[in-house]
Amino acid sequence: MTTLPPPIRAYRTLGPELLEDLRRSGYQRIALQVPAGLSMSARSYAEEITRATGASVVLVARACFGACDPPARAEVPGAEALVALGHAPIPNMPVSMPMYLAEMRLGKADPARVAETLVAAHLPSRLGLVASIQHLDDLSPVIEALGARGIEAQIARGPPRLAYPGQALGCNYSSATALEEKVDGFVFLGTGRFHPLGLALSVERPVWALDPLQMLLEGPFDRQGMINRRLLEIERAMDAKVWGVLVSSLAGQSRGALARRLVGKAEARGREAMVITFDRLFPADLLGRGVDAYVSTACPRIATDDGSSYDRPILTPPEFLSAIGERPLMPYLFDAFP
Repeated sequence: MTTLPPPIRAYRTLGPELLEDLRRSGYQRIALQVPAGLSMSARSYAEEITRATGASVVLVARACFGACDPPARAEVPGAEALVALGHAPIPNMPVSMPMYLAEMRLGKADPARVAETLVAAHLPSRLGLVASIQHLDDLSPVIEALGARGIEAQIARGPPRLAYPGQALGCNYSSATALEEKVDGFVFLGTGRFHPLGLALSVERPVWALDPLQMLLEGPFDRQGMINRRLLEIERAMDAKVWGVLVSSLAGQSRGALARRLVGKAEARGREAMVITFDRLFPADLLGRGVDAYVSTACPRIATDDGSSYDRPILTPPEFLSAIGERPLMPYLFDAFP
Protein backbone atom coordinates (compact mmCIF):
# COMPACT_ATOMS: atom_id res chain seq x y z
CA MET A 1 0.00 0.00 0.00
CA THR A 2 1.25 3.49 -0.87
CA THR A 3 1.47 5.96 2.04
CA LEU A 4 -0.94 8.84 1.33
CA PRO A 5 -2.87 11.37 3.35
CA PRO A 6 -6.02 9.74 4.75
CA PRO A 7 -8.67 9.08 3.61
CA ILE A 8 -6.90 8.18 0.31
CA ARG A 9 -5.24 4.76 0.06
CA ALA A 10 -3.60 3.16 -2.96
CA TYR A 11 -2.80 -0.48 -3.77
CA ARG A 12 -1.14 -2.19 -6.70
CA THR A 13 -4.17 -4.35 -7.49
CA LEU A 14 -7.59 -5.33 -6.20
CA GLY A 15 -5.93 -7.98 -4.09
CA PRO A 16 -5.88 -9.45 -0.56
CA GLU A 17 -4.36 -6.37 1.09
CA LEU A 18 -7.02 -3.98 -0.20
CA LEU A 19 -9.85 -6.43 0.47
CA GLU A 20 -8.64 -7.11 4.01
CA ASP A 21 -8.42 -3.38 4.75
CA LEU A 22 -11.99 -2.97 3.54
CA ARG A 23 -13.16 -5.90 5.67
CA ARG A 24 -11.47 -4.61 8.81
CA SER A 25 -13.03 -1.17 8.31
CA GLY A 26 -16.47 -2.76 8.63
CA TYR A 27 -18.16 -0.92 5.76
CA GLN A 28 -21.70 -2.04 5.01
CA ARG A 29 -22.06 -0.29 1.64
CA ILE A 30 -19.18 0.35 -0.79
CA ALA A 31 -19.23 2.24 -4.10
CA LEU A 32 -17.20 0.79 -6.99
CA GLN A 33 -15.98 2.94 -9.90
CA VAL A 34 -14.26 1.41 -12.92
CA PRO A 35 -12.91 2.95 -16.15
CA ALA A 36 -14.48 2.10 -19.49
CA GLY A 37 -11.82 -0.51 -20.25
CA LEU A 38 -12.82 -2.57 -17.21
CA SER A 39 -16.59 -2.08 -17.34
CA MET A 40 -17.24 -5.61 -18.65
CA SER A 41 -15.61 -6.98 -15.48
CA ALA A 42 -17.31 -4.59 -13.06
CA ARG A 43 -19.85 -7.16 -11.89
CA SER A 44 -17.18 -9.74 -11.05
CA TYR A 45 -15.15 -7.12 -9.17
CA ALA A 46 -18.24 -6.16 -7.18
CA GLU A 47 -18.92 -9.79 -6.31
CA GLU A 48 -15.30 -10.25 -5.23
CA ILE A 49 -15.55 -7.27 -2.86
CA THR A 50 -18.82 -8.57 -1.41
CA ARG A 51 -17.40 -12.06 -0.84
CA ALA A 52 -14.35 -10.68 0.95
CA THR A 53 -16.07 -8.03 3.07
CA GLY A 54 -19.75 -8.91 3.36
CA ALA A 55 -20.60 -5.37 2.24
CA SER A 56 -23.10 -4.54 -0.47
CA VAL A 57 -21.58 -2.86 -3.53
CA VAL A 58 -23.13 -0.16 -5.69
CA LEU A 59 -21.64 0.40 -9.15
CA VAL A 60 -21.03 3.93 -10.43
CA ALA A 61 -22.38 3.87 -13.98
CA ARG A 62 -21.17 7.16 -15.39
CA ALA A 63 -17.97 7.50 -17.37
CA CYS A 64 -14.77 7.72 -15.37
CA PHE A 65 -11.97 9.94 -16.72
CA GLY A 66 -9.54 9.28 -13.91
CA ALA A 67 -8.93 9.74 -10.22
CA CYS A 68 -9.94 13.39 -10.71
CA ASP A 69 -13.66 12.57 -10.92
CA PRO A 70 -14.75 10.35 -8.03
CA PRO A 71 -18.50 10.31 -7.42
CA ALA A 72 -19.94 12.77 -4.94
CA ARG A 73 -21.83 11.33 -1.98
CA ALA A 74 -25.12 12.28 -3.62
CA GLU A 75 -24.30 9.96 -6.55
CA VAL A 76 -23.87 6.92 -4.29
CA PRO A 77 -26.43 7.30 -1.48
CA GLY A 78 -25.46 5.42 1.64
CA ALA A 79 -21.98 4.47 0.45
CA GLU A 80 -19.38 4.67 3.20
CA ALA A 81 -16.29 4.26 1.00
CA LEU A 82 -15.24 4.24 -2.65
CA VAL A 83 -13.13 1.66 -4.45
CA ALA A 84 -11.76 3.02 -7.75
CA LEU A 85 -9.92 0.80 -10.23
CA GLY A 86 -7.23 1.58 -12.77
CA HIS A 87 -6.06 4.99 -11.60
CA ALA A 88 -3.35 6.48 -9.41
CA PRO A 89 -4.31 8.69 -6.48
CA ILE A 90 -4.13 12.47 -6.61
CA PRO A 91 -2.71 13.22 -3.15
CA ASN A 92 -3.74 16.89 -3.03
CA MET A 93 -7.34 16.30 -4.16
CA PRO A 94 -10.16 16.69 -1.61
CA VAL A 95 -12.39 13.64 -1.29
CA SER A 96 -15.82 13.27 0.29
CA MET A 97 -15.39 9.71 1.58
CA PRO A 98 -12.59 7.18 2.18
CA MET A 99 -11.11 6.30 -1.23
CA TYR A 100 -9.33 3.02 -2.03
CA LEU A 101 -7.53 2.96 -5.38
CA ALA A 102 -6.52 -0.30 -7.02
CA GLU A 103 -4.01 0.88 -9.60
CA MET A 104 -4.17 -2.39 -11.59
CA ARG A 105 -0.45 -2.31 -12.34
CA LEU A 106 0.78 -4.61 -15.09
CA GLY A 107 4.57 -4.54 -14.94
CA LYS A 108 4.77 -7.14 -17.71
CA ALA A 109 7.17 -5.49 -20.14
CA ASP A 110 10.37 -7.24 -21.18
CA PRO A 111 12.98 -4.57 -20.36
CA ALA A 112 15.56 -6.04 -22.75
CA ARG A 113 13.10 -5.94 -25.66
CA VAL A 114 12.04 -2.41 -24.77
CA ALA A 115 15.66 -1.27 -24.67
CA GLU A 116 16.52 -3.01 -27.92
CA THR A 117 13.51 -1.44 -29.63
CA LEU A 118 14.54 2.04 -28.55
CA VAL A 119 18.19 1.50 -29.49
CA ALA A 120 17.21 0.19 -32.92
CA ALA A 121 15.12 3.32 -33.52
CA HIS A 122 18.23 5.50 -32.95
CA LEU A 123 16.65 7.63 -30.23
CA PRO A 124 18.79 10.20 -28.38
CA SER A 125 21.30 8.86 -25.89
CA ARG A 126 19.79 10.89 -23.01
CA LEU A 127 16.13 10.05 -22.44
CA GLY A 128 13.49 11.00 -19.94
CA LEU A 129 10.90 8.31 -19.24
CA VAL A 130 7.29 8.67 -18.15
CA ALA A 131 4.55 6.07 -17.92
CA SER A 132 0.90 5.49 -17.22
CA ILE A 133 0.16 4.03 -13.80
CA GLN A 134 -0.18 0.52 -15.23
CA HIS A 135 3.43 0.56 -16.45
CA LEU A 136 5.23 2.51 -13.71
CA ASP A 137 6.81 -0.71 -12.45
CA ASP A 138 8.48 -1.14 -15.84
CA LEU A 139 10.46 2.09 -15.57
CA SER A 140 13.34 0.99 -13.31
CA PRO A 141 14.07 -2.26 -15.23
CA VAL A 142 13.95 -0.37 -18.53
CA ILE A 143 16.33 2.31 -17.21
CA GLU A 144 18.78 -0.43 -16.20
CA ALA A 145 18.46 -2.20 -19.57
CA LEU A 146 19.00 1.04 -21.46
CA GLY A 147 22.04 1.88 -19.35
CA ALA A 148 23.60 -1.46 -20.28
CA ARG A 149 23.23 -0.39 -23.91
CA GLY A 150 24.77 3.04 -23.52
CA ILE A 151 21.61 5.11 -23.16
CA GLU A 152 21.20 7.29 -20.10
CA ALA A 153 17.56 7.25 -19.03
CA GLN A 154 16.02 8.83 -15.95
CA ILE A 155 12.78 9.77 -14.24
CA ALA A 156 11.82 12.60 -11.91
CA ARG A 157 9.18 13.39 -9.32
CA GLY A 158 6.51 15.99 -9.99
CA PRO A 159 4.49 18.19 -7.59
CA PRO A 160 1.84 17.02 -5.07
CA ARG A 161 -0.69 16.18 -7.80
CA LEU A 162 1.52 13.27 -8.90
CA ALA A 163 1.87 10.39 -6.47
CA TYR A 164 4.90 8.74 -8.10
CA PRO A 165 8.15 9.60 -9.91
CA GLY A 166 7.85 9.15 -13.66
CA GLN A 167 4.06 9.29 -13.57
CA ALA A 168 2.04 10.90 -16.36
CA LEU A 169 -1.37 12.45 -15.87
CA GLY A 170 -3.42 13.90 -18.70
CA CYS A 171 -3.38 17.25 -16.90
CA ASN A 172 0.15 17.22 -15.49
CA TYR A 173 3.48 16.18 -17.03
CA SER A 174 5.76 17.90 -14.54
CA SER A 175 7.66 14.65 -13.95
CA ALA A 176 8.88 15.24 -17.51
CA THR A 177 9.29 19.03 -17.46
CA ALA A 178 11.51 18.64 -14.40
CA LEU A 179 13.96 16.72 -16.62
CA GLU A 180 13.79 18.80 -19.77
CA GLU A 181 17.20 20.45 -19.37
CA LYS A 182 18.87 17.09 -18.67
CA VAL A 183 17.59 15.01 -21.61
CA ASP A 184 17.31 15.18 -25.39
CA GLY A 185 14.00 13.37 -25.77
CA PHE A 186 11.20 11.59 -23.93
CA VAL A 187 9.64 8.16 -24.16
CA PHE A 188 6.19 7.42 -22.82
CA LEU A 189 5.59 3.79 -21.80
CA GLY A 190 1.96 2.79 -22.05
CA THR A 191 -0.93 2.26 -24.43
CA GLY A 192 -2.89 4.76 -26.50
CA ARG A 193 -2.07 8.27 -27.69
CA PHE A 194 -3.79 10.31 -24.96
CA HIS A 195 -0.80 10.69 -22.65
CA PRO A 196 1.96 11.07 -25.26
CA LEU A 197 0.03 13.81 -27.07
CA GLY A 198 -0.31 15.74 -23.81
CA LEU A 199 3.36 15.14 -23.09
CA ALA A 200 4.32 16.46 -26.53
CA LEU A 201 2.43 19.70 -25.83
CA SER A 202 4.14 20.06 -22.46
CA VAL A 203 7.82 19.69 -23.40
CA GLU A 204 9.96 21.08 -26.18
CA ARG A 205 12.06 17.92 -26.57
CA PRO A 206 10.85 15.27 -29.05
CA VAL A 207 8.44 12.65 -27.69
CA TRP A 208 8.02 9.00 -28.63
CA ALA A 209 5.47 6.50 -27.32
CA LEU A 210 6.15 2.80 -26.84
CA ASP A 211 3.47 0.23 -26.14
CA PRO A 212 5.57 -2.12 -23.98
CA LEU A 213 3.27 -5.10 -24.53
CA GLN A 214 3.05 -5.01 -28.33
CA MET A 215 6.44 -3.32 -28.80
CA LEU A 216 4.95 -0.65 -31.07
CA LEU A 217 6.94 2.59 -31.21
CA GLU A 218 5.35 5.81 -32.45
CA GLY A 219 6.83 9.26 -32.87
CA PRO A 220 8.31 11.71 -32.71
CA PHE A 221 4.99 13.52 -32.43
CA ASP A 222 4.37 16.70 -34.41
CA ARG A 223 4.42 19.18 -31.54
CA GLN A 224 4.61 22.24 -33.77
CA GLY A 225 1.62 21.05 -35.77
CA MET A 226 -0.41 20.67 -32.56
CA ILE A 227 0.68 24.11 -31.37
CA ASN A 228 -0.21 25.67 -34.72
CA ARG A 229 -3.75 24.31 -34.39
CA ARG A 230 -4.01 25.78 -30.90
CA LEU A 231 -2.70 29.15 -32.16
CA LEU A 232 -5.48 29.21 -34.75
CA GLU A 233 -8.03 28.71 -31.97
CA ILE A 234 -6.47 31.54 -29.97
CA GLU A 235 -6.64 33.83 -33.00
CA ARG A 236 -10.30 32.93 -33.53
CA ALA A 237 -11.03 34.07 -29.99
CA MET A 238 -9.07 37.32 -29.97
CA ASP A 239 -12.07 39.45 -30.93
CA ALA A 240 -14.44 37.75 -28.48
CA LYS A 241 -16.41 40.30 -26.47
CA VAL A 242 -18.32 37.86 -24.26
CA TRP A 243 -16.49 34.99 -22.57
CA GLY A 244 -17.88 31.94 -20.83
CA VAL A 245 -15.61 30.72 -18.02
CA LEU A 246 -16.17 26.98 -17.56
CA VAL A 247 -15.86 25.52 -14.07
CA SER A 248 -16.12 21.80 -13.31
CA SER A 249 -17.81 20.46 -10.20
CA LEU A 250 -15.61 17.34 -10.22
CA ALA A 251 -13.41 17.12 -7.14
CA GLY A 252 -10.13 16.91 -9.01
CA GLN A 253 -10.97 19.39 -11.78
CA SER A 254 -12.58 22.29 -9.91
CA ARG A 255 -10.66 25.59 -10.03
CA GLY A 256 -13.21 28.17 -8.94
CA ALA A 257 -10.62 30.62 -7.64
CA LEU A 258 -8.84 30.60 -11.00
CA ALA A 259 -12.15 31.14 -12.78
CA ARG A 260 -12.85 34.24 -10.71
CA ARG A 261 -9.41 35.63 -11.52
CA LEU A 262 -10.01 35.07 -15.23
CA VAL A 263 -13.34 36.85 -15.04
CA GLY A 264 -11.54 39.82 -13.50
CA LYS A 265 -8.89 39.80 -16.22
CA ALA A 266 -11.52 39.71 -18.97
CA GLU A 267 -13.42 42.60 -17.43
CA ALA A 268 -10.20 44.60 -16.97
CA ARG A 269 -9.68 44.28 -20.74
CA GLY A 270 -13.18 45.55 -21.49
CA ARG A 271 -14.74 42.13 -22.11
CA GLU A 272 -17.78 40.54 -20.51
CA ALA A 273 -17.43 37.20 -18.73
CA MET A 274 -19.75 34.80 -16.97
CA VAL A 275 -19.06 31.58 -15.05
CA ILE A 276 -20.72 28.40 -16.33
CA THR A 277 -20.58 25.29 -14.14
CA PHE A 278 -20.90 21.65 -15.16
CA ASP A 279 -19.94 18.11 -14.26
CA ARG A 280 -20.01 16.42 -17.67
CA LEU A 281 -19.73 18.74 -20.68
CA PHE A 282 -21.15 18.06 -24.15
CA PRO A 283 -21.20 20.35 -27.22
CA ALA A 284 -24.98 20.75 -27.03
CA ASP A 285 -24.64 22.17 -23.50
CA LEU A 286 -23.02 25.34 -24.84
CA LEU A 287 -25.31 26.06 -27.77
CA GLY A 288 -27.28 29.30 -27.75
CA ARG A 289 -25.47 30.84 -24.78
CA GLY A 290 -24.77 34.19 -26.40
CA VAL A 291 -21.06 33.68 -25.77
CA ASP A 292 -18.29 34.35 -28.28
CA ALA A 293 -15.61 32.07 -26.78
CA TYR A 294 -14.92 29.96 -23.71
CA VAL A 295 -12.03 29.40 -21.35
CA SER A 296 -12.07 26.09 -19.51
CA THR A 297 -10.68 25.88 -15.99
CA ALA A 298 -11.52 22.15 -15.98
CA CYS A 299 -9.38 19.44 -17.58
CA PRO A 300 -7.12 21.09 -20.19
CA ARG A 301 -7.82 18.24 -22.59
CA ILE A 302 -11.40 19.51 -23.08
CA ALA A 303 -9.88 22.39 -25.03
CA THR A 304 -6.87 20.72 -26.65
CA ASP A 305 -8.47 17.39 -27.58
CA ASP A 306 -12.22 18.06 -27.88
CA GLY A 307 -12.37 21.76 -28.76
CA SER A 308 -13.15 21.13 -32.43
CA SER A 309 -16.47 19.55 -31.40
CA TYR A 310 -17.81 22.90 -30.12
CA ASP A 311 -19.19 25.76 -32.19
CA ARG A 312 -17.14 28.38 -30.34
CA PRO A 313 -13.44 28.41 -29.47
CA ILE A 314 -12.57 26.79 -26.15
CA LEU A 315 -9.20 27.82 -24.72
CA THR A 316 -7.11 26.82 -21.74
CA PRO A 317 -6.28 29.56 -19.19
CA PRO A 318 -2.80 30.29 -20.65
CA GLU A 319 -4.33 30.41 -24.14
CA PHE A 320 -7.06 32.76 -22.87
CA LEU A 321 -4.42 35.11 -21.47
CA SER A 322 -2.78 35.18 -24.90
CA ALA A 323 -6.13 35.86 -26.58
CA ILE A 324 -6.81 38.94 -24.42
CA GLY A 325 -3.24 40.23 -24.69
CA GLU A 326 -2.00 39.32 -21.19
CA ARG A 327 0.84 37.07 -22.40
CA PRO A 328 2.61 36.41 -25.71
CA LEU A 329 1.47 33.62 -28.00
CA MET A 330 4.86 31.92 -27.75
CA PRO A 331 6.38 30.07 -26.06
CA TYR A 332 3.29 27.87 -25.90
CA LEU A 333 2.34 26.98 -22.33
CA PHE A 334 0.46 23.78 -21.49
CA ASP A 335 -2.19 24.19 -18.79
CA ALA A 336 -0.81 21.89 -16.10
CA PHE A 337 -3.00 21.34 -13.05
CA PRO A 338 -1.12 22.09 -9.81
